[in-house]
Amino acid sequence: MTSATGGSLAVHPVTGIGAISPGDDLAGLLAEALGPGSSVPGGLDDGDVLVVTQKVVSKAEGRLVAVDPDDPVAKRRVVESEAVRVVRRRGDLLITETRHGFVCANAGVDLSNVDTGTAALLPVDPDRSARRLRADLRRRLGVEVGVVISDTFGRTWRRGVTDVAIGVAGVAAVVDLRGTPDATGRVLEATEVCVADELAGAAELVMGKDRGVPAAVVRGVVPTWLRDGSVADEIVRPPSEDLFR
Repeated sequence: MTSATGGSLAVHPVTGIGAISPGDDLAGLLAEALGPGSSVPGGLDDGDVLVVTQKVVSKAEGRLVAVDPDDPVAKRRVVESEAVRVVRRRGDLLITETRHGFVCANAGVDLSNVDTGTAALLPVDPDRSARRLRADLRRRLGVEVGVVISDTFGRTWRRGVTDVAIGVAGVAAVVDLRGTPDATGRVLEATEVCVADELAGAAELVMGKDRGVPAAVVRGVVPTWLRDGSVADEIVRPPSEDLFR
């Protein structure tokens, strides 16, 4: 895989973490999985970006609620309680806006990879969750890394799903290339690259939806991307810029 500057990227799954329950020390489990004998060559190193799925973050933070599997409207009630706005309805599918500003299916409420009768909710503040993981990993492993919390989203007018970033720390969410030359020397006027989403999507290729791998390390990221970042501040489009409201 080639990065935006022409260098190579390597993406490694982090295995051996096991099931996560509310109250578990997720940073400690990640640190252990990234220690000696890790599935990631050399473990976690300075300049790496660790991508962690929303599901394990939500589980560790206790963002789980009971949902009666025999009640056909139970999930819809949870979705509506997590939404600040319902954008569209079609059958059981609701396109909603969450408190985070995400416009997504069913307010991010997820019944997959959790116990029957349980639904996982999005973290209250995914950027803060990423900052905590990054700080804990620095303390435990002595490394300076970026952290991306990823989740699976659909895209308007496109079929299929992909992973995107819902929280970041220590890595840019968006890289602004406006004012820089393209390959022909022409100055770019409108190009802002959502590198956090690209990192989340790349990591998902080795994590998958059915392999029980909740994290991956992306190695070879452009060093200038490793800075303070925020999905809330950089990616979520404010209503004043939204042409579709």
